[in-house]
Amino acid sequence: MKAILIARVSTEEQKEAGNSLPAQIARLERYCQSKNFQVLKTFSFDESAYKNNRVEFDQILEFILNQNEKLAVCCDKVDRLSRNMFDQRISMLYEKSLKDEIELHFTSEGQVINSQISAVEKFQFGISLGLAKYFSDAVSDNVKRALEQKLKKGEWPQKAPYGYRNIKHPDGIKDIIINEYEAAIIKKTFELYATGAYSMDLLCAKINKDFNLSWSKGYIDHVLKYKFYHGIMEWSNTEYKHKYPTIISETLFNQVQEVKANYAKKKYKYAGKPYIYRGLIKCAECGLSVTPEQHKGFVYYHCTQYNGKHDAKWLREEEVTNQIEKVFKKLMVPEDILNQIYETLENTHKDKMDFQIKHNQELTKRHQEITLMLDNLYMDKLKGRITDNEYDRFYQNLRNQLTEINIKLSNLQEADDNYYITAKYILNLTKQAFELFKSSEVEEKRQLIKLVLQNIELKDEKLLFQAQKPFNLLLDCSERQTWCAW
Repeated sequence: MKAILIARVSTEEQKEAGNSLPAQIARLERYCQSKNFQVLKTFSFDESAYKNNRVEFDQILEFILNQNEKLAVCCDKVDRLSRNMFDQRISMLYEKSLKDEIELHFTSEGQVINSQISAVEKFQFGISLGLAKYFSDAVSDNVKRALEQKLKKGEWPQKAPYGYRNIKHPDGIKDIIINEYEAAIIKKTFELYATGAYSMDLLCAKINKDFNLSWSKGYIDHVLKYKFYHGIMEWSNTEYKHKYPTIISETLFNQVQEVKANYAKKKYKYAGKPYIYRGLIKCAECGLSVTPEQHKGFVYYHCTQYNGKHDAKWLREEEVTNQIEKVFKKLMVPEDILNQIYETLENTHKDKMDFQIKHNQELTKRHQEITLMLDNLYMDKLKGRITDNEYDRFYQNLRNQLTEINIKLSNLQEADDNYYITAKYILNLTKQAFELFKSSEVEEKRQLIKLVLQNIELKDEKLLFQAQKPFNLLLDCSERQTWCAW
């Protein structure tokens, strides 16, 4: 009788142990020699026997079905063939063996399935399939339980996300720490988008240009929604708090989500020419959106009056732009006042830095002490001075202290730097806001308007608005000519 040999592994452990492909094939060949079988073909592959999409195994079935003579299908064990008792492929092979079209030989278990088997042997084959499935399910359950325990302990089970890196401590314990360069990019991405001045297109272009990256808009959108950066892991629709240092605060993350939500509400898609103020202005009379309309070569803005007719004026786009430009002109802080503010900011920053440096030194010293304690703890374990349970308890306590210190060090730098950087960013923006607005494209104009103004309404032919903080203070000083108060 001609025979085909089937050898399969699904894990690295099986490849290296007695179930390796060469070991299985050697046993099968010896078996065929003892039975005087002629080996027609040998199939050797890596594939899970429990998944539904089994490409390699389907090719074997196709080969068997195309044979015109009876075959002996030889496998090392039942679980090398399948661990799914409900697999229709196995049912088909079983039925063909009962019809005497093939024989199934499981060499290591001494089982032969053919048309002559007894009811007891059929029962034994069913038990073998059931045990194979039980083993697979048990392994799966153990993996799930181990994974859940790991997540509950705040440990991430996969490769560290962008902004972090995987390391292994001297004692062999795996950990995840911040990648300082990548973390700075992540943080800057959140900070820029949180200003509300960047669309996804503008943000993508800036990040790629500034950091020589090739991120897509989709990837940046993923980054901005990724909770891991402020301390939350998401796994199978469940959230877990992780133990690693955070890159951004939860407050900054929530600010970004709010900007995203507001941007989505105001995201309009229209064919043809884009309009600067579409979706940004409401009618002061009825609260409906003011819509643009082209008439004799000019763009006019007017209320739709869907809620009833009223005395709605039509205002040309140029006039709307003139009123907006006046706002940006008022934001321009006089040069001498700007220099005074810069000087005050720098002096304040220097005073805070003195305290910050001292506090930083204290935290760094404590960090070094705990790191040394961890090294000594590992040596105590090796020399048998402490038990494994004591080591685990002390190690976790010291690691928690290190994590807390890392967070304090990060927050110490972040809190003051954010204030200083944000203040300088606002002042630099006001210095060139008017020129930026005049020279920018439509989408950039819209972002600048949303950054500075809110609740814009059209009343007759006049724009009414509220300025966003802190631009409201700058406009107030400009209108009252009270720059000397700074």
